[in-house]
Amino acid sequence: MTIRFAFDNSYEKLPERFYARLGPTAVRAPGLIKVNHALARELGLDPAALESPEGVAILAGNAVPEGAAPLAQAYAGHQFGGFSPQLGDGRALLLGELRGADGRRYDLQLKGSGPTPFSRRGDGRAWLGPVLREYVVSEAMHALGIPTTRALAAVTTGEEVYRETPLPGAVLTRVATSHVRVGTFQYFAARNDGEALRLLTDYVIARHYPEAEGALGLLKAVCAAQARLVAQWMGVGFIHGVMNTDNTQIAGETIDYGPCAFMDTYHPATVYSSIDRGGRYAYQNQPDILLWNLAQLASALVPVMGNDSDTAVAEASAVLQGFGETFRAEWLALFARKIGLAEVQEGDEALVVDLLHAMSAGQADFTNTFCSLGTARARDHFLDPAGFDAWEARWQARLAQGGIAPKQARALICATNPAYIPRNHRIEQAITAALAGDTAPFERLVAVLANPWEEQPGAEDLARPPAEDEVVRATFCGT
Repeated sequence: MTIRFAFDNSYEKLPERFYARLGPTAVRAPGLIKVNHALARELGLDPAALESPEGVAILAGNAVPEGAAPLAQAYAGHQFGGFSPQLGDGRALLLGELRGADGRRYDLQLKGSGPTPFSRRGDGRAWLGPVLREYVVSEAMHALGIPTTRALAAVTTGEEVYRETPLPGAVLTRVATSHVRVGTFQYFAARNDGEALRLLTDYVIARHYPEAEGALGLLKAVCAAQARLVAQWMGVGFIHGVMNTDNTQIAGETIDYGPCAFMDTYHPATVYSSIDRGGRYAYQNQPDILLWNLAQLASALVPVMGNDSDTAVAEASAVLQGFGETFRAEWLALFARKIGLAEVQEGDEALVVDLLHAMSAGQADFTNTFCSLGTARARDHFLDPAGFDAWEARWQARLAQGGIAPKQARALICATNPAYIPRNHRIEQAITAALAGDTAPFERLVAVLANPWEEQPGAEDLARPPAEDEVVRATFCGT
């Protein structure tokens, strides 16, 4: 069966200091886990062909399709506040770019495809657990309407990788509107490579923000896209876990699902990442960290904003100073909808914040509390319902004052708050089962999370918070 990839590659046309050209490292015995049929069709690919032996060989890195231009991208980045002038794709290769049915350009990347010049002594491989986690979570994020990289396929390699113990290897085929990061700009800024910064700026504007005028316009556009993205994360209780600048994507998509997690019980200081010992990337800190990351982007762009560096710094600073209000507006509009308010009025922010305080004090489940507002079930999520009852009386008064019928509010609540999220304990259970050869729990998670808005008969267990002995307290990076 011949597989045709209509590659239309653009990144490889940039100078070769932007990347390293190399092919994937072949694996011993590739085996199919899953192909995302809907996404394949959106990219003009035949799902059945991808599931064939020829297709699996390509997805595992054992064969390179015609028209591909495999390369590992160069970038730098701040990791937990410390700057690394060279990071790059240490275990991933960009195969090439495809045009989707929507006319947009999409990267096709193999993650876990072997070592590259940027591997820093790593093995360049991925093990099965993080591959399944990224497949589940990225596709769930897409179904939630949150910009994200996506999973086209997952395959096993027939080889072991070594972390603390030997683990089965796997490769994820990831799709993104691009893989350009804040760290990509930092890479060239650290080298005082003004020519590369100008080329990269022009490339990103043409690919992602054609309405942007120059480097300052690009900064404004990225700030707006990222403010909207992180507000959406907050709205579903998502904690990225490693919001380093190399994991902040310029197009405004969620990228790199390492030690990420969704909150069960609401607390603003929640941290899951095993490597975030100081809580730098806690749930409540994500907006501030995003601004910090955007400040690093601004610093990298200043040299290409114009001849007058003082003016460029002042203009970039003004953009950053406006970020707080931009984010606040995105956050408040979303959380107002989460409690059934289509339009924000004075006092609504306090109403939202007070509900969150009550949820924290009452150890309420984040997802289920919002999803059940306007029903008799809502107060059941609080250890002491008295705090919720007092808030609910104020909320009902606000609805009445705005002329909002309960049925109308409930419809907006159901349209804004998912019934299902990828709960951490369910993901861990699916990974454990897959390690024993049973991928049915993984398949079930993917299927239910594809429609997160409506309660599905037989999926009640996937909506329940974890029992005490099921709570996941730490998540781990795949490397």
